[in-house]
Amino acid sequence: MEVQKVIEQQFGPVTQWLAEMPKAELHLHLDGSLRAPRLLQLAAKHGVDLPYTSVEEVEAAYNFSDLQSFLDLYYLGASVLRDAEDFYLLMKDYLDVCRQQKIVHCEIMVEPQTYLPQGVDLSVVLAGFDRAIVEAHEGWGQSVQLILSFLRHLPEADCIAMLEAADLYRKHFCAIGLASAEKDFPPANFQTLYREAKNRGYELTAHAGEEGPASFIRDALELLSVSRIDHGVRAVEDEGLLDHLAANRVPLTVCPLSNVRLCVYDEMSEHRILELLERGLCVTVNSDDPAYFGGDLLENFAALESDLGMTREQALVLVRNGFEAAYLPSEAKMALDEQLKEYLARNP
Repeated sequence: MEVQKVIEQQFGPVTQWLAEMPKAELHLHLDGSLRAPRLLQLAAKHGVDLPYTSVEEVEAAYNFSDLQSFLDLYYLGASVLRDAEDFYLLMKDYLDVCRQQKIVHCEIMVEPQTYLPQGVDLSVVLAGFDRAIVEAHEGWGQSVQLILSFLRHLPEADCIAMLEAADLYRKHFCAIGLASAEKDFPPANFQTLYREAKNRGYELTAHAGEEGPASFIRDALELLSVSRIDHGVRAVEDEGLLDHLAANRVPLTVCPLSNVRLCVYDEMSEHRILELLERGLCVTVNSDDPAYFGGDLLENFAALESDLGMTREQALVLVRNGFEAAYLPSEAKMALDEQLKEYLARNP
């Protein structure tokens, strides 16, 4: 009842309607879901010296000027994650949000290169994650897939070495991705990495067209053979690219609050996501790094309603696009669609 009251107080009618609707989230960096209280708790546990002593000081640092200023804080925050219990709590905290917000399927980006400076092996990371994932699946049927995401500010050779190290844990990952600072590290730098991953049977996605230009989206499609684009909002700069994305139903995992917080757009009212939707692109809504950007999945939908006038019809297409774009077999997608149909029958 308390949760319902909060929803009614905070959200408009469309987002209230969405609140209990089954949804998917496809663009989530798990380190970016590390809330300030947990960050401070784990820093104290491991004796990590942070330049913050309170939740308020951490949250005050969230006024980013660009992607790099965010990444500096992001990697500092991730440095407090050291043992399997830490990774269990990190995953558990996010999956609890999934339960609260009816995110029935999630695809989570895991970046093991982030933990190497602290000497944390991938086996430790996955031991913690697996425990939380099993609990959530057994507890409420949560569907979870992991994406092995690489840091593009590091040399391709380092990324390939991590890909090879992950061979022991291949069953844990459905896809690979490419994240971190974009503009100085184009897709062309990672062609061998993506070729090797494709040979291993991974699905392929990559961040493109957030900080970087529309040409990076084209390069990710043509040079890396990705089937999905993370962000992709700069596609509006290239009419031909928009036509290609629409005709081929190439999913874009868009993160509205993130785009504003990282200054891709000055204001949410300037965001083009609904224009892309109306043009026939397979755009989806996601939270990216919710602890840093001011909201989880529902809060992102709420921003589209309050600032862009998102309608019920548009919201439903965005939710359906999330299921369509998921790296799931067709029977699993059909099962999710059945859940959605059942909800709509009860809540027309």
